[in-house]
Amino acid sequence: MIRPIAPAKRATSPRTSALKYELPMPPEMVATEHDHHHVIKLKLRDIGQLFNSMDPSPFIEKDLDDDADEFIVGWAREFPVDTPLKLRVYLDQWPAEDPKEMIRTAIHNHFSHRAEITRLEFKRLLKEGRTTLVIGLLFLAVCLLISKMLLGHEAGTWAAVIRESLTIAGWVAMWRPMQIYLYDWWPLRRRSRIFAKLSRMPVEVLQKA
Repeated sequence: MIRPIAPAKRATSPRTSALKYELPMPPEMVATEHDHHHVIKLKLRDIGQLFNSMDPSPFIEKDLDDDADEFIVGWAREFPVDTPLKLRVYLDQWPAEDPKEMIRTAIHNHFSHRAEITRLEFKRLLKEGRTTLVIGLLFLAVCLLISKMLLGHEAGTWAAVIRESLTIAGWVAMWRPMQIYLYDWWPLRRRSRIFAKLSRMPVEVLQKA
């Protein structure tokens, strides 16, 4: 059983109904060691709980269990991106072969892969932003041009309605690129940096006394 040390209970799926996952404590309550790393503590019954049981890959290439991944990332998000972190894994049942290097490599590989996927998603988002920006600007220009050329000297209620409608339609076309460049890009960028940091963080594996 994974037993994170923190207060607030998380919702669990049927597969993990017996497990208790909780939100991280506030940053000021997290232990900091002499090397200034904040320590994430993950307690497991055995090494199998760390990995996705549906993934047939060798341990060193396996994806982490969704709940373990969510717990580690949840801790990491509580701190500024440049805050150094360390993961300490406690095992109740120690395997015959020393698992330290295997667990360390598997965790680094998992988050390195997630960082790469997020980086590609970030690039795709920026490409979409550039495309939608060009389309939006062209459509806005066409709407303003039509309004000016065909209705510029027209008076009356209907001419005013059509003129305003074209102006509004042109600016509505700018909604998507504005959303991307104002709001969508920076959460992806931060997530990529968090995954990159987790892919390099020190990992300690200890047998629970």
